[in-house]
Amino acid sequence: MLAIEITTPGGPEVLKPVQRPLPKAAAGQVLIKVEAAGINRPDVFQRKGAYPAPAGASDLPGLEVSGTIVEGDLAGTDFKIGDAICALLPGGGYAQYALAQAEHCLPVPNGFSMVEAAGIPETFFTVYSNIWMRGQLQKGETLLVHGGASGIGTTAIQLAVAMGHTVFATVGSDERVEAVEKLGAIGINYKKQQFEQVVNERTNNKGVDVILDMVAGDYLNRDLTCLADDGRIVVIALLGGAKGEVDAGQILRRRLTITGSTLRPRSNQVKADIAAALHKNVWPLLVSGQVKPLIHATFSLDQADQAHALMDSGEQIGKIILTV
Repeated sequence: MLAIEITTPGGPEVLKPVQRPLPKAAAGQVLIKVEAAGINRPDVFQRKGAYPAPAGASDLPGLEVSGTIVEGDLAGTDFKIGDAICALLPGGGYAQYALAQAEHCLPVPNGFSMVEAAGIPETFFTVYSNIWMRGQLQKGETLLVHGGASGIGTTAIQLAVAMGHTVFATVGSDERVEAVEKLGAIGINYKKQQFEQVVNERTNNKGVDVILDMVAGDYLNRDLTCLADDGRIVVIALLGGAKGEVDAGQILRRRLTITGSTLRPRSNQVKADIAAALHKNVWPLLVSGQVKPLIHATFSLDQADQAHALMDSGEQIGKIILTV
């Protein structure tokens, strides 16, 4: 099969097409004939040598795909051979065939193309597990999303708006402000505005209840200044650095929580639980058309280097997808 290999840590040019044997499904796994694969920031970190694949996972990049099940162990699921699915993977998605745990597969929502379906798993698993399961966003509460124009950001905005929440989103240009406001968020251009000032002005100094933070670094203390009493910050990436000073006095006085998680190293059972929660709570929003992955661009599998160059540029609004 054709696959895209990271030949050595580096820039997009280190991604090279190679021929690999078809992977063999173990107990609990299915083999997927891949039709499309999503590109995510962890793929970039892996390409640079900063995020190695977990033990037992493919060394190939790619954490989400859409395609059809061609063989494998379907016990305990409602799937059958030939079903169209999208799936969360621990790696291996940049290939014509990939393995997934059967319980980490979900049906392609009615009306969705395979390209759209490939943009669901990694972002929706990440967003739902962190905002609703870890951050405990409740009815009537407000949300602030950093990196609002990313695949994660556009997903978080759409889901929260569909569930009736007020959402603020930081982005890096006026064009992106317009894009996230079309999705229903209150856009904040962090290059021109202090996000904490805008949030406090718009909430009458109450602040937001949950912050999804992929920046960290010096954003953490700024987050605290626009977080409501009993509020929660959920850190999912460290684009602004792993270290930052925080005012611990605010955490004590106002009962604030700073937490975080990464998805890839979680256990198979945890991921299966997230998949089940998504199918129950989010799939109806997808099927009804209230929520849909925002696809910025598609590239063929052998153009993975060009797709990563676009990801590195930071110019995308939404998802970048490889087609197989």
